[in-house]
Amino acid sequence: MEVLYGLHPVEEAIRSGSRRLDHIAVVRDRRDARIEAVMTLARAAGIRVSMESREQLTRLAQTDIHQGVLALVRERQFLSIEDLLTPRERPRFFLALDGVEDPHNLGALVRTADGAGVDGIVVPERRSAPISATVAKTSAGASEHVRIARVTNLVRALEQMKKANIWVVGLDERGAVDYTDYDFSTDTVLVLGREGAGLHDLAKKTCDHLLRIPMAGKVSSLNVSVAGAVVMYEAMRQRRAKNVQPVIAKTEKRARERRGLGS
Repeated sequence: MEVLYGLHPVEEAIRSGSRRLDHIAVVRDRRDARIEAVMTLARAAGIRVSMESREQLTRLAQTDIHQGVLALVRERQFLSIEDLLTPRERPRFFLALDGVEDPHNLGALVRTADGAGVDGIVVPERRSAPISATVAKTSAGASEHVRIARVTNLVRALEQMKKANIWVVGLDERGAVDYTDYDFSTDTVLVLGREGAGLHDLAKKTCDHLLRIPMAGKVSSLNVSVAGAVVMYEAMRQRRAKNVQPVIAKTEKRARERRGLGS
């Protein structure tokens, strides 16, 4: 079993139905509308709810930022690259992460990918942060909805995507093309590199194009999660302009609350 903690991750785990939840635990000494809403949602889904002390929740979550609620869930089953490459009637847009090791960066990228309509994320088994409770919390629960494939060899997976007629585009401060000049309305996978060091050499050589984000200040690059957000939303803008809309399967549809930037 894995532990998810925090209001948004637990709520989205219930809504997504992508993993079996053993039970929900809520803090005994707190009652407010948000916790009551999670309890109601869990009971409607037939999930057992237990009351625990704050100390017990902190022990289970191994952190005190659980917001008074956690869930015990079955271990995540990752997709394969073949699962992501299922043909669709519209151009697809993927995200591949080449060694993002900070779980907060990974969570932020997952959250942005969900918001920008990315069709799936490819992560390597090694040299990558695991999809943990910290990632789920940072992603505000988006990790329970985004399709994620975990691969043994990222370069080999990128080559496989090339064979499926998907353009492989890396983000690099020495790239030859501004990110706004690339046409994201085609089948594309955006590859982001490590914090600080960027793309590994083999991943960089595998890319069909290397894009850059122009920088007007003294530093040469942005944090990977910020840079990824900039490019993913440019891709969404272009795809919307050309009427390439993301398609959500019936099993993935859910009611989304409009939340502010700080949620």
